[in-house]
Amino acid sequence: MSDEHESGSDAGASDAADDDHDHHGHHEPDRETFSHDPVGHAEARAGMTVGELADEYGSAGVGAANLHEAVDITESMFDDDVTVFFGLAGAMVPTGMRRIVADLIRDGHIDVLVTTGANLTHDAIEAIGGKHHHGQVHAEGKTEREHDETLRDEEVDRIYNVYLPQEFFADFESHLREEVFPVLEEEGIVSIQRLTEELGRANAEINERDDVDEGPGIAAAAYENDVPIYCPAVQDSVLGLQAWMYSQTSDFSLDALADMTPLTDIAFEADEAGAFVVGGGVPKNFTLQTMLVSPDAYDYAVQLTMDPKQTGGLSGATLDEARSWGKLEKDAENVSVYADATITLPLVVAAARERLEDA
Repeated sequence: MSDEHESGSDAGASDAADDDHDHHGHHEPDRETFSHDPVGHAEARAGMTVGELADEYGSAGVGAANLHEAVDITESMFDDDVTVFFGLAGAMVPTGMRRIVADLIRDGHIDVLVTTGANLTHDAIEAIGGKHHHGQVHAEGKTEREHDETLRDEEVDRIYNVYLPQEFFADFESHLREEVFPVLEEEGIVSIQRLTEELGRANAEINERDDVDEGPGIAAAAYENDVPIYCPAVQDSVLGLQAWMYSQTSDFSLDALADMTPLTDIAFEADEAGAFVVGGGVPKNFTLQTMLVSPDAYDYAVQLTMDPKQTGGLSGATLDEARSWGKLEKDAENVSVYADATITLPLVVAAARERLEDA
């Protein structure tokens, strides 16, 4: 009996041990942070839609997975019940992203735009008939410095591989002095948002009057759809320089604090809020800090940037870090995509819009 008992006991122990091993005899650890979600291998085939491609990104890892998540969050953010604050930094207008942003405004996917004076300057240049051109980083047989010295002599400004003839800035300055500033001068000291509103009106009017081939653009779309544009660092641009110069000989001036109340009112009144941030700098921080004086924070956030977080700088700071400040809700859905925004912005927007159209 004793032998049988011992034999049975050993058998039971052996069975229990088998439960902790797979059929190869490997021990299966108790994992709290692991779920069985194997990485797949993305398919890229002829005839795919951009939405289908974004779905394939979701099978993969690293940046592809982040971009797929950005599409998911953007789709949720573009819901009618979410108030979307869109931060636009960098050279996004001269590099060809102008129409994407203008269309988002016209279709009701942007409720507040925060951008730079530079983007507004280049937007207006295109609205009144100017063009940006494909260029070179450096010409054959020349160093980059020698190439830029030649461009200086030819009166051409370079933005990486984009060229802009300087006469278009002269046209823009005339546009401001003839079509924008005189209207504002009658009002005296105005908010920066009032300046951007009047710029949008003038851009739309001249674009239609002169039958310009290119569309009226971002500021015009915002004006026509009652979307406010905030430009907190307007002084840091040709637009700001011209505003300052005009103020020296007129009653026109800008009140930098006047935008704060209407902007925070929008944040206060939002049932749900989302931040879509392209690039860093002032537009990013101005967009995110809005929630510091609101009882709530962003429920959704997407960031497209190339700046690394390790510098401790604003532009590369993760949206998770923003959560510690109370700029994002603790349970907010958010993702940062580290890549050139001229590549990621069209992909994310097109895929999200395709899903919304198919819904």
